[in-house]
Amino acid sequence: MDMTERRQPHILNAASNLLGICFVLITAIKLSGSSDSTYLDEICILAALGFMSSCLLSFYSIRNPVNTDRVELFADYIFFSAMILLFFAVLLYARHII
Repeated sequence: MDMTERRQPHILNAASNLLGICFVLITAIKLSGSSDSTYLDEICILAALGFMSSCLLSFYSIRNPVNTDRVELFADYIFFSAMILLFFAVLLYARHII
């Protein structure tokens, strides 16, 4: 078992959990009525798309284990980018609330 096979379920699990956090944050932004005055919901939607893409690519590499090192690396990069976007969205949301 190489390192890629052990990393795939972790990316899938973390990305699906953070996708749920994105949905909660998008709902909170919409309910608070601040979606028109900020870019928070757009940033969260981009992060959610990144996490969904990472989930799909990780699932694909788990189901098709032949030669999927590049797919898993791409899922890893997308996951990291979406995590950075979610971090900035949470910072902006906290600043908007305070």
